[in-house]
Amino acid sequence: MLKQGLQQKLLQKLSPLQIQTIKLLELPTLELEQRIKKELEENPVLDEATDSEDRDDSSGNISLSDYNSDDQIPSYKLYTNNQGKDIKPVYNVFSVKESFHQSLITQLGYSSLDDRSKSIAKFIIGSLDDDGYLRRDLESLSDDIVFRTGIETDEHEIEKILKKIQEFEPVGIGARDLRECLILQIDSKDESPSIVNARAILTECFAEFTKKHYSKILSKLSLTENELKQAVDEIIRLNPRPGGQIDDSYEEQAQQVVPDFILEYKDGELIMTMPRFSVPELKVNKRYADMLLSSAGSSEKEGKEAATFVKQKLDSAKWFIEAIRQRHNTLNNTMKAIIDFQREFFIEGDETKLKPMVLKNIAEKTGLDISTISRVVNCKYIQTHFGIYPLKYFFSEGLMTESGEEVSTREIKNILAESVDLENKKKPLTDEELVAVLSEKGYKVARRTVAKYREQLNIPIARLRKEL
Repeated sequence: MLKQGLQQKLLQKLSPLQIQTIKLLELPTLELEQRIKKELEENPVLDEATDSEDRDDSSGNISLSDYNSDDQIPSYKLYTNNQGKDIKPVYNVFSVKESFHQSLITQLGYSSLDDRSKSIAKFIIGSLDDDGYLRRDLESLSDDIVFRTGIETDEHEIEKILKKIQEFEPVGIGARDLRECLILQIDSKDESPSIVNARAILTECFAEFTKKHYSKILSKLSLTENELKQAVDEIIRLNPRPGGQIDDSYEEQAQQVVPDFILEYKDGELIMTMPRFSVPELKVNKRYADMLLSSAGSSEKEGKEAATFVKQKLDSAKWFIEAIRQRHNTLNNTMKAIIDFQREFFIEGDETKLKPMVLKNIAEKTGLDISTISRVVNCKYIQTHFGIYPLKYFFSEGLMTESGEEVSTREIKNILAESVDLENKKKPLTDEELVAVLSEKGYKVARRTVAKYREQLNIPIARLRKEL
């Protein structure tokens, strides 16, 4: 016997307008300019308005109410004013941060390696951890290269190419362990007695050095205490994480961006603007609308086909224009909510004034979804009177003080860094002692959390901070 039944499912289907808006939300200003130019090239119905055209002129706007559409948008929304009547300003370009992976790929492009070696090198670079180390053994790496790229290679060839990558900046990149990382950096320095001794310590006495067994190093290398101190000073100035800090900050190299928001502090007021730069004004072309309306009543097959084509292009144009409008409103509302939430910070630029803030906080203030806030925040920058920041910078986890007050993790990190700076280097503070220091200041932090923040700040453990 066949059993029949009805099953009801709730399916959420995004409209073309929603899809357009979601895609545009993620784009920073420069990419938005390119996206609009591409749309203008591909859709003949979409036009760039000239400065002489009046926004309310009916010749620049059309009504599509004369034909059926599943997603009607009022005619006044078929024009987006991305520019004011003023002359378009020349925008400021800022140097910000990019990942060291991108920097290495750029340097690879200037290297003398052949195409085969460059393909292998790209795979090796992609396998580096965020701190710049290669923690995979070369045998498994060669297997992956064969499987993923089809290039048959071996450990010897990979080692040879890795040595080339290790010549790139920052020095120390591509090391297999801390010892190799430090040696690569020492080898890049000009020769001097302290550099020679530092190299000897790293190559012959690394275990003793990491355990601070200075007496054994003095005996083994026949150094004086002064020579040892100068050599150790050279080593501790090296960077154990050449790839950058593993943090919610952003790795530095030269990359240029245009700010999506400009915030000024005038007469005690925070004034936020969204510069339009070279994003053009958009309008729907009236000639194509007339073609549609005249063809709609035609009985000829070619006329009907032309009407269908133009209607599709008109739909696409109106969705794009409205998506641009919605993007502007969403970015504007989101940034205003962030500024309101972090008002004290934006007035003074003091990191300790940053309040713990997550995406949910801004979603609640704006009434938008968390996913929408995430898209807005992604790859966007704000220019303030004290610097330019990625929007992600303002979001961080929070901790509670003993009095129940929420504080930013950055505030905790600042106190940790200051405590280490002021400590007695002959008897550095352990993680447990740092917990006690924070506790005295009213911050309840677990030892493992202190260890995590210390590592993110690139601060070695107490034993390695000890000085002679």
